[in-house]
Amino acid sequence: MTVLAEPAAETVRTASRLGRGYWAGVVRRLARDPVALVAAAIILTIVLAAIFAPWVAPADPYKSSMIRRLKPVGDAVYLLGSDELGRDMLSRLIYGGRLSLVMGVLPVFFAFVVGSMLGIMAGYAGGWLNTLVMRTVDVFYAFPSVLLAIALSGTLGAGILNAIVALTIVFVPQVTRVAESVTTQIRNRDYVEAARVSGARAPTIVRVHVLGNVLGPIFVYSTSLISVSMILASGLSFLGLGSKPPEPEWGLMLNTLRTAIYTQPMVAALPGVMIFITSISFNLLSDGLRSAMEVKA
Repeated sequence: MTVLAEPAAETVRTASRLGRGYWAGVVRRLARDPVALVAAAIILTIVLAAIFAPWVAPADPYKSSMIRRLKPVGDAVYLLGSDELGRDMLSRLIYGGRLSLVMGVLPVFFAFVVGSMLGIMAGYAGGWLNTLVMRTVDVFYAFPSVLLAIALSGTLGAGILNAIVALTIVFVPQVTRVAESVTTQIRNRDYVEAARVSGARAPTIVRVHVLGNVLGPIFVYSTSLISVSMILASGLSFLGLGSKPPEPEWGLMLNTLRTAIYTQPMVAALPGVMIFITSISFNLLSDGLRSAMEVKA
């Protein structure tokens, strides 16, 4: 047993050193990608503005003024105009980033955790467990993501929490399929077989050899889902299935401002512009991560 344990321990140490070198290379390659850096800077700016909204926002996002409703962009008092109730659009956009980011990121994060566990378990174990998990996942693929999200939100009821749960259920099958696919490819590699022969136990093999090789692709794929999640979350709020008035949220703001599209089109379009900028930034960052990680050791 001692003879087997020593090669296993050496395998773990070697894999750890290779893993650190790989991720250092990913960071270096990502730092040389100007598009990814700009996208990351935009996302960081939006996140920081949302976190420090009470200090950044110029006005109270809930304070209304009927005599100053639907002011145009560039108004002397309201830089980005005012909404249908006379509330400062700039402040509401800054505060709206909080709910929009939460409803966009949290479902993907929960789907990443749950889907990774299910996919890795199914991919490494194989057999009947793989069949059970993957056939269950296939059932959800019979429905388009948009319709499934609306159906789940309508069944659970309107509200931010229910919208997050619905979106998580929508994304778990997608992450699970990717996790299962990459795990199935990894489990038959030579170094995994060598670890088995050296006496390493299944939990050690999964932790050292499988996780280190599959979490990267799963993470990159999950980051690409954030933009989709934000759009779906905004759509649910637009339909009244997400956040509720008077909470500032970009999708809900689009809904409440739709009647002003003919009188103040620039003001009415601002929440959509924020959704577009944030979504495209997450997509560009995801593409940068994918390019930085697609380097074989």
